Amino acid sequence: MRLTRSIQAAVAAALLLAATACGSSGGGGGSASTGLNPPDLKAPTKLGKPEGQVNLIAWAGYVEDGSNDPKVDWVSDFEKQTGCQVRSKVAASSDEMVKLMKTGEYDAVSASGDASLRLIASGDAAPVNTDLVPNYKDVFPDLKMQPWNSVKGTAYGIPHGRGANLLMYNTAKVKPAPTSWSAVFDGASPYKGHVTAYDSPIYIADAALYLKATEPGLKIKDPYALDQKQFDAAVDLLKQQNKNVGEYWSDYLKEVSAFKSGDSVIGTTWQVIANLAASEGAKVKAFVPKEGSTGWSDTWMVSAKAKHPTCAYKWLDWIVSPKVNAQVAEYFGEAPANAEACAQTSDKNFCATYHAGDTAYWKRIAFWNTPIEQCLDGRTDVKCVPYAKWVQAWTEIKG
Repeated sequence: MRLTRSIQAAVAAALLLAATACGSSGGGGGSASTGLNPPDLKAPTKLGKPEGQVNLIAWAGYVEDGSNDPKVDWVSDFEKQTGCQVRSKVAASSDEMVKLMKTGEYDAVSASGDASLRLIASGDAAPVNTDLVPNYKDVFPDLKMQPWNSVKGTAYGIPHGRGANLLMYNTAKVKPAPTSWSAVFDGASPYKGHVTAYDSPIYIADAALYLKATEPGLKIKDPYALDQKQFDAAVDLLKQQNKNVGEYWSDYLKEVSAFKSGDSVIGTTWQVIANLAASEGAKVKAFVPKEGSTGWSDTWMVSAKAKHPTCAYKWLDWIVSPKVNAQVAEYFGEAPANAEACAQTSDKNFCATYHAGDTAYWKRIAFWNTPIEQCLDGRTDVKCVPYAKWVQAWTEIKG
């Protein structure tokens, strides 16, 4: 099951990219339109002899060696087969991952979209030669070469898994059944004190996604590419919502407990949380509202300063191999990246529950990306609000 992924608005704003190179190739939402010009780093053309060790930064639940649960171990076989001893550090936030990667002490990181562009633009993450990762061929096509894991046709990582940020509600206390995010924004007052929201600056994108659908005059195209007017509107909406929020959550166990006790009756969640809450007796449903949802797609990225690059590549291939990717997905609570993993899950309905190969479902999800001044939607006539300002605004929103 999914462990804690707390995204903390920490002092890492100083690590954010204050400026990247100017210019944009224009166009729509592809990586070519980001205006991002990372350092000229090259991916390896071949691998050498395994160095005997690999140092990883990961979300809790991504690098399991049996020490947390004897039945959950995909590290030991990797070490036996490759000779690469795994040293891993669990990071509590994307900001911490960015900070740790800057030290040069780690070979690879399981970055979410709110960190990946920072790592690319700063030169801390190197391009990845996907030909050196044999299992990449079986990764779902709609996860490859996306705006959060590639720049201008160059891959910067291997997709690991993905999930959506859903709207969950107590079916006994929230009536009529909601169909829209308006239930936690404009229509939240009947549930004042019992609304819950995700505790992260990236949650501003959830408000922007809602405004994209409900306030066409704002002309929001991408919830991660907000000019000052659009950003201010999203922040204002969240400040209004704050009056109704009983708790901002980052620990999934706390959200499960809150829905079981009735302290929370409606708010944002993940599929694994909804499953766990329901299994423990909470009367809940979770779904993608009519406006769509935000979500995450994690990417294993290799450090530009990797001391053990061959072992890092061996790990990238291992973690997206069918059996291992299935194990991680089930333990962590997300859709696997490798299409062949679905045949390896212990729960044969797992991939259906998590919409693993449901392309139409994922088209409704706006995956986390890193806001930068060069608007990710291709606009060149304005500057967008960079993530550092999102962090500052999040503190103000929460009061």
